[in-house]
Amino acid sequence: MRSFCESGVCCLLLLMLEMSSTDGVIDPQSVLAQSYAQSRHLAPNTRPRQRTLNPAASDSQCRSRPLDLVFIIDSSRSVRPAEFEKVKIFLADMVDTLDVGSDATRVAVVNYASTVKIEFLLKDNFRKEDMKQAISRIDPLAAGTMTGLAIKTAMEEVFTEQAGARPRSKNISKVAIIVTDGRPQDQVEEVSAAARAAQIEIYAVGVDRADMRSLRLMASNPLEDHVFYVETYGVIEKLTSKFRETLCGLDPCALGHNCQHICVSNGASYSCKCREGFVLNEDKRTCSKKQMKVEIVQDPCLCEARLAFQRQTLASIQDLSTKLADMTRKVQQLEGALGRM
Repeated sequence: MRSFCESGVCCLLLLMLEMSSTDGVIDPQSVLAQSYAQSRHLAPNTRPRQRTLNPAASDSQCRSRPLDLVFIIDSSRSVRPAEFEKVKIFLADMVDTLDVGSDATRVAVVNYASTVKIEFLLKDNFRKEDMKQAISRIDPLAAGTMTGLAIKTAMEEVFTEQAGARPRSKNISKVAIIVTDGRPQDQVEEVSAAARAAQIEIYAVGVDRADMRSLRLMASNPLEDHVFYVETYGVIEKLTSKFRETLCGLDPCALGHNCQHICVSNGASYSCKCREGFVLNEDKRTCSKKQMKVEIVQDPCLCEARLAFQRQTLASIQDLSTKLADMTRKVQQLEGALGRM
């Protein structure tokens, strides 16, 4: 009987492990470090549906604001050819999701392994069909994982006006999405900090064996909104809906502003306002306290009674001010005497 029960428990455990491996369940050890809004991967007992590289356009597109968006994708030896095709499907899905165009969202792709290859720039393609064709032609580079070099290349050669990025004056958000399944073979902390200082918002997507500490070093804050993990490339396309919600909902004020008091989003840009009792200065970002003017309006008829009342009121105010100053001085003296005791 005992042997039968033990066999039953073992079978149940094996069944649970098999279900977790086929359903793309997220590694529970990564919960504390990751955002799991994408954990709505798959319904129970379902498998990832097969997709082509040229999916139909999404019914829901980002039309709220334009972006300069750069994908930085890992194609090192650890990414098998079939897995790399899944990454390309994810990129194509993202292109379908976004409102792309010269005056809308511009997209570039940086491919990396031991070397870095800019597949296309922000200025190269302004139509979805052209972007997806360019994505379909991307080949893996194999070999190592120089993630830091890829971020540096994107910052210095892709997020530039010469490469198609919009001028800072246009307040177009700059966003980088890094997809990797390994541990960087170079330093990522300093170059990622420099990119974030240049107002590039970084999302880090880890797959399978990805080094979670490196993802956190690369990503923007708050980490729970910028670091993601999926167990296999087979479910990476499930992140498309998450990024659609995130990128469509970008708030220019949330991305950083220089308003002293209140930031007000205006679509693709923002303006500054002041709290009650303050006025906006000429620089349109700082605030100054309103100056309260007290004026005594003299009656045109020069009524003696009113003039006398005004003089008496002013005298009373001055007398009260003198007494208040005297009391303040005495209190300070008393406090000083107590302090010396």
